Amino acid sequence: MGVLKGRVLVKYGDNINTDLILPGTYLMISDPMELAKHAMAGIDPDFYKKVKRGDIIVAGENFGCGSSREHAPLALKAAGISAVIAESFARIFYRNAISIGLPVFECKGISKRTKEGDIVQINMKTGKVKNLSSQEELEVASLTDLMMEILKSGGLVPYIKMKYGKK
Repeated sequence: MGVLKGRVLVKYGDNINTDLILPGTYLMISDPMELAKHAMAGIDPDFYKKVKRGDIIVAGENFGCGSSREHAPLALKAAGISAVIAESFARIFYRNAISIGLPVFECKGISKRTKEGDIVQINMKTGKVKNLSSQEELEVASLTDLMMEILKSGGLVPYIKMKYGKK
């Protein structure tokens, strides 16, 4: 999991809250694939029809603000989103995303330097994101070694099982 590459499916602005990412009416759903059908339903009802596995979301400041529902990043991951790059994240969304194995990257300037349809490449080792459509390169906030291991394992639960066994 050193390099991620994908199409910028959509760009969202600032303060996209978890109720927009996954409206509360869907919180009783436990099947990730069913949750995926409702990802971004609060702001983009056609999101699930547009998303292709490997797509990337770009957003402004404070992505994932609001409640602490882990359903929100789970729905995005199950829908096929390979990463979210935002100017900044709400801390609980950021932690929940890493815990379920969805790579999230803070990158100042990303929302002004990409557009829908651009192809971006994130080098998780060097901390660089390159817009392959414009050839512009930006830096992302680095992830800790532990975060990288959790992401590489597919999330916190698989990481713990791998590290400590199924006890």
